[in-house]
Amino acid sequence: MKYLVSLYLLLFSLSGFSQADTVFIKAIYDRCLDFSEEKADSLQYYAVFIEQSSLKIGFAKGDVLSLRLKGLAEELKDDYSKAAEYYLLSLEAARKLNEPQYEASALSDLAILYANIDKPLLAKQYYLQATELSLKIGELHTVLTSFNNLGVIFSQLNEYDSALHYLGLAMQLYNDYAPDLDRSNTINNIGSCYFKKGEYGKALPYFLQNYRKHTAEEADYPTLWVDHLNLADTYTELRRYDSAQLFADSALLIARSLGSKSKEADSYSVLAKLQSRKGNYEKAYAYLQQWYTIDTSLTNGATQETIASLQESFNARKREADNKLLMAEIEKEKFRGQAIMAVAAGLAVVGLLIAIAFIIKRKANRKLKSQNDLIRRQNDKLAELNHEKNSLISIVSHDLSTPFATIQMWGEILQSDKAKLDPEQQKAIQRILQAGANGEKLIRRILDVERDLIGNYTLQLESFDWAANLKEQLESFRPVAIQKGIRLETELPKNEVNLLNDIQLVQRVCENLISNAIKYTPSGKSVSVKLADEGEWARLDVIDEGVGIPEDEIAHLFTKYSKISSKPTAGESSTGLGLSIVKRILEEINGTISCTSQEGEGSVFTVWLKK
Repeated sequence: MKYLVSLYLLLFSLSGFSQADTVFIKAIYDRCLDFSEEKADSLQYYAVFIEQSSLKIGFAKGDVLSLRLKGLAEELKDDYSKAAEYYLLSLEAARKLNEPQYEASALSDLAILYANIDKPLLAKQYYLQATELSLKIGELHTVLTSFNNLGVIFSQLNEYDSALHYLGLAMQLYNDYAPDLDRSNTINNIGSCYFKKGEYGKALPYFLQNYRKHTAEEADYPTLWVDHLNLADTYTELRRYDSAQLFADSALLIARSLGSKSKEADSYSVLAKLQSRKGNYEKAYAYLQQWYTIDTSLTNGATQETIASLQESFNARKREADNKLLMAEIEKEKFRGQAIMAVAAGLAVVGLLIAIAFIIKRKANRKLKSQNDLIRRQNDKLAELNHEKNSLISIVSHDLSTPFATIQMWGEILQSDKAKLDPEQQKAIQRILQAGANGEKLIRRILDVERDLIGNYTLQLESFDWAANLKEQLESFRPVAIQKGIRLETELPKNEVNLLNDIQLVQRVCENLISNAIKYTPSGKSVSVKLADEGEWARLDVIDEGVGIPEDEIAHLFTKYSKISSKPTAGESSTGLGLSIVKRILEEINGTISCTSQEGEGSVFTVWLKK
């Protein structure tokens, strides 16, 4: 706080606010932009000072500067509604003054805010506007900031190639024109992009580079918090749990010392993930509850509605200003037309015809523009709704995973003390654990379809005996087959069939195919599962004596939500998702699947996997 005291004394060493000049006001504004969470109240104080001083000396830009600082102060205090209100007012003031540099800053502030409340499409819209203005201005620092911001938002939208493109442009500008400028922000953003792509080994060097630099420089706490949290998350994914624990604990301590609820919530989130990976489910659940309590309070529905209302009010004022300008232009054109008609009375008829044609054309153009604007708004709305739908599904699936994780945790605690339980109680606990596992499996299927997790899934390769693993899977299906009156026959090789693959994904393929075979086979018939070692490949055949599939429907069998005319034989449900998921999994693990079927006689599904 030493420099704050010095600045405070400097202000009062002047002979009153009225003598403050524009250079001094701008210097205070630039210094305030470096304030962090613990200085939010000081930021509010200097915003009022700039506002009052500017009024006394007639400094027109003071309103823009003051409004922006007020918005930054509210955002540092996690009050996003008030922050949005000030940013929108700052943007409006900058446009009235025709100050593109301040307009670009306001657009960036709004984009950052929308990104913080999980509105990446709106954030992208403002970032693109800010970048366009920055390139017109041509000021290096502003352009660098814009490229960095676009990298962040494209990464948030999972458009990683675009993100790395803009971040690469920023690094090129640093190398060519500003080698001495601090590029820590860009380095961090590149690391974050690789992290979200699941390339944790590539992300780690970037995060370590920043950590070592900032530690040597004794950087401020917010900067160190980012470094510690990134390293904790990355080490967790790389299964280096001791290092992850060290950095996660440090990140939480820094967040608490800053008094930042958003940083504290993010720290709890990483700690919950770490404990879950380590198998400490009780601790993971406790951290998850703490994260949920804080995160929900920061981005609640009321905040979202307030910000949306402010945005619409700003748009309404802009439309009103545009309409006034248009009316002025119309009046100007009307007066000019009257003057021309007075001078050239002889051409009145021709002029009238031209005027009519002009009006008709202008109306047609206006109508066309209005239709285009409507289509654009509808497309934007559809894109936003689609994103919100996907976000909702992710949130619901995430929230559902918590009670199932709790069921699993308590079930494992009860099961750990088997000596005190009779056989019936042990069997009941086993059923509880199985129900929890089935619930998690259902959530996983939802996420597979709506969030395309197969494409983002990090393969966990290991060597295993497919024959032994398949034998265990088949035993779990025997009770279902017996209950339905179906013979479950197996033909497995005596020798091991070793695969180097992801055992979880291979099991899901087998699970879907065997389940479908039983579902579409009537009572009294059989389902056969055969595994064969074919040299460099392993072949799995799942054969049923079921209802079969019409020939013209086989081509659509592996498409998402496909519905075929064949129905399960005992009224079982079918979403049309299973085979599309199987195909996507096999594409990920370099396998193939085919089907041959004859209606009324049964089907054969064949899977090939390289050993």
